[in-house]
Amino acid sequence: MTELKENTVKNVQAPEEITTKDVTKAYLRWHFANEIPHTFERYLAPSLLYGMMPVLKKLYKDDEALKAAYKRQLLFFNTQLSWGGGVITGLMSSMEQQRAQEEYEGSEILMKDDLMYNTKAGLMGALAGIGDAIDSGTVQYIFIAIAIPWAQQGSALGALFPFVCFALYQVLLGVFFARKSFEMGQNATGLMQNTGIQTAIETLSVLGLFMMGILAGSYVKVSSSLSLNISGREFVIQEILDKIVPGILPLAVVMGVYWFYSKKGLKVTQALLWLTGILIVLAGIGIL
Repeated sequence: MTELKENTVKNVQAPEEITTKDVTKAYLRWHFANEIPHTFERYLAPSLLYGMMPVLKKLYKDDEALKAAYKRQLLFFNTQLSWGGGVITGLMSSMEQQRAQEEYEGSEILMKDDLMYNTKAGLMGALAGIGDAIDSGTVQYIFIAIAIPWAQQGSALGALFPFVCFALYQVLLGVFFARKSFEMGQNATGLMQNTGIQTAIETLSVLGLFMMGILAGSYVKVSSSLSLNISGREFVIQEILDKIVPGILPLAVVMGVYWFYSKKGLKVTQALLWLTGILIVLAGIGIL
């Protein structure tokens, strides 16, 4: 990567101290503006800059230095909302604070533009993978599974509970990561290696698998109507399956959809069309 032009302008005024309140505000601005200024050229960088603006204004009192900081945070950026956004918002606040102090003191600039962007670029993909797997792939389905019985009873709580709880969870988690990353500074990446965090990730992953199994077993209804008459005795296939491997047909449907996604990607509409067509054919010939 070509080294970015460094700003060596000395600030006229000393940078103000950045507090956890400032970092919380920065994260919340990023959180609620996340997808609004989405562009193909910079992706979510405008949202990150919007979140960081109050912090940068407290750090850089010189217009040129402030412009340079804006440009640093406006480079291509894309990550998951709370895990990636939280950690990187806090970390960038800490690194910008060190950079502003170096410029004000007129000392050697150790917090170079390339170092800051490479740190951000190195984290955004890894944290997005963790965040998507835990939040979108596990936590939201736990809330949905809890609320399904209420929805089946016609209660509005069944629709509102997953939405409200998941939204609140992401806000609180993002604020936590932003504050911790700011406190830890450049060692913030160690937060992801923390034993407690890793245990929580593994626990949630296992819990998510259980919840998906519960959902499939309880709410995916597939049964066979096929029966065979052998030597004057009728054998009902579904009764035999229930005695040997209960729930095998719902599981087969779920695993079939999973196989489709693994081969074709997350093409939900195509999966629904294929599944509907296959079930209609099987029902038409008397298997289901």
